[in-house]
Amino acid sequence: MPSTPEVSVVIPTFARPALVTRAVRSALAQTVTDIEVIVVVDGPDEATGKALAEIGDPRLRVVELPGKGGAPNARNTGVREALAPWTALLDDDDEWLPTKLAVQLTLARSATVPSPIIASRLINKTPRAQFVMPRRLPEPGEPICEYLTLRRGLFHGDGFIQTSTIMAPTELLRRVPFTVGLRRQQELDWTVRAISHPDVELLIAAAPLVLWHQDEDRPRISLSSPWEAQLEWLRGIRPLITPRAYAAITMSIISSMASPTRSFRVFRLLLAEARRHGRPGVVDYLTFLQIWLLPPQLRHRVRDLILGRGRGGGRATADNPVAVGRSGADLASPVGTATEQRAGTAEIGADVRR
Repeated sequence: MPSTPEVSVVIPTFARPALVTRAVRSALAQTVTDIEVIVVVDGPDEATGKALAEIGDPRLRVVELPGKGGAPNARNTGVREALAPWTALLDDDDEWLPTKLAVQLTLARSATVPSPIIASRLINKTPRAQFVMPRRLPEPGEPICEYLTLRRGLFHGDGFIQTSTIMAPTELLRRVPFTVGLRRQQELDWTVRAISHPDVELLIAAAPLVLWHQDEDRPRISLSSPWEAQLEWLRGIRPLITPRAYAAITMSIISSMASPTRSFRVFRLLLAEARRHGRPGVVDYLTFLQIWLLPPQLRHRVRDLILGRGRGGGRATADNPVAVGRSGADLASPVGTATEQRAGTAEIGADVRR
């Protein structure tokens, strides 16, 4: 492997050797071959180390941390280890299509600022169906925070960004590291903080370049509901987002985490928060009410009915990449970021800028 590869790939993992080897092989199979793949093992994990050693590719490096620090910390560690000018992130349970990095590097050359973030659409694969996310790309002049958070319908949003789609300058990922300890909204948090810098823009390849595997019975930390911590996080980033985005996050994603409390006090607190610091629209109010008033299972059934997500529903293929889908936001996860529940929401070279 050359001393300075074109792209460094960072994959955090722990105790999922079969999944991480699948992810690593998809990275090593890229049509862009001048890469390094850095797997950061989040604590002692003999099985994962053994599985990765069997791959036998000199472009693979394994960094084992002495103790568990969480995915953001592992990503930051991998970025510090990166040798390439570009770093692409890949979660251990996802896969890349072979041209993913090639498309993104081509798109990066059209950037008009020094530090572009290059993302893409993805194919969301669940046991029930597969479909392309996000439903749409940002519109010219649309604030990215609003693209990622505002809804146009009660049961879905439109914008979305997910870790495994992100490629960015290594320098930017070092300048704006992932927030260690943040359990949810990791991509939204990082993206909002990164694009607040004047030398950064977001470009999104319209082609789906990532396979986002969602085994719906797999335990995930993102399925927990730390709504108080999320509200504290939201208050911290308020200067970086618009009032419309602030209201949307409060009345959708944080409310979806808080609604199982069935607490009228929490209901009033979040409504007051959105009205005091945000600018709610009609859809925000309707979303807020259906989250709090409809039982979760009923909401999920209505959502699936509206979006056509029954078993055997829409499927995305190479010839027909856009199938019946969602926007990166369901009722329990209504904001367009991937650290929500992994349940779901083209043409190469298209892009949307900040």
